[in-house]
Amino acid sequence: MHRSTVRAWYLVHKWTSLVCTLFLLMLCVTGLPLIFHDEIDALTEQAPPLAQGAVASSQGGLPLDAMVARALAARPGEVPLFMAFDNASPLLTVTTGARPDVEESGMTVQLFDRATGAPTGQVDESGVMPFLLQLHTDLFLGLWGMLFLGLMGLLFFAAIVSGVVLYAPFMRKLDFGTLRTRRSRRLKWLDYHNLLGIVALAWASVVGLTGVINTLATPIVQAWQMGELAEMTRAYQGKSALPPARYASLDKAMAEARKARPGTNPRFIAFPGGSFSSKHHYAVFLEGDTPLTEKMLTPALIDAETGQLTDVRPLPWYVQALLLSQPLHFGDYGGLPLKILWALLDLFTIVLLGSGLYLWLGRRRTTLDQHVTEVRSGGAIAL
Repeated sequence: MHRSTVRAWYLVHKWTSLVCTLFLLMLCVTGLPLIFHDEIDALTEQAPPLAQGAVASSQGGLPLDAMVARALAARPGEVPLFMAFDNASPLLTVTTGARPDVEESGMTVQLFDRATGAPTGQVDESGVMPFLLQLHTDLFLGLWGMLFLGLMGLLFFAAIVSGVVLYAPFMRKLDFGTLRTRRSRRLKWLDYHNLLGIVALAWASVVGLTGVINTLATPIVQAWQMGELAEMTRAYQGKSALPPARYASLDKAMAEARKARPGTNPRFIAFPGGSFSSKHHYAVFLEGDTPLTEKMLTPALIDAETGQLTDVRPLPWYVQALLLSQPLHFGDYGGLPLKILWALLDLFTIVLLGSGLYLWLGRRRTTLDQHVTEVRSGGAIAL
């Protein structure tokens, strides 16, 4: 590799790493407990009593209209916003707010056992795990925080690529995985840094890129709203918003959605006026019945006044990419074994980032040309 090429890649690796390292450390540290959020929630929260032999909340139990009525009775003066189902238990959630377009901070999420209709409490959004999730997602800065972390993710991926490019000539005279522990402390940590980077290469790339996609969730949903959703509801343009008093039966809407897409299960229902529906429709989001297709949703729009199907079509590729990226980012595909693997690789990445920071902070007064010579010599000429 030419000297100028090595020089350029070295500068890319140095500055992309330096800019993103502290933020990546924060993301790795906060992401570690988030990998096990289901298990932590199960340990720290008292499990609600469930009816014996009850089926999934999307399959049977009390009518959906009755569940909405119970939620509104507990929150007088509010309107329904979402209903979400658990396809492994009879638990479902009903989200309400003062108006259909209320901000997330003004929403109340109630938990019910559909088999009995009994309320089992409200979802607490003020605990440690919600705090870590918001810090990990947007630094408490909303969309701009998400976009900033997305930029850090792109810099991280550039650091990975440039590190791999530099690793090839640097290790050409050494066996793969060589750790020169008997020489200087700098060489020992440099070898640890390089080895951990190669070991975690694929995982770090996947998690980094899926993290970038996740930070674009708001623009992606807005693009779907302005494109596919507007096209699906074109016949309703110009009509005033449908008041909640004129909402048709939710059970009839669910039956229409299931008829349109047999063999699927509902994930959640968005009520009229929210960001995931129009001003006139129930949007029933259906998932497949396999481990892969259950991550991919198909919205069925039901006229909320007549209960008739308006349109149903798969989400566009860019929304499906977001839906696949969100669980993959936290290893939420293969149960506990995959989560443990994700956690180990997360720890490797913390050491990788920490060692890179140590190498930079403990650097001596060396020139760029000396670093280039060290790489091109295959580590034979060490600083």
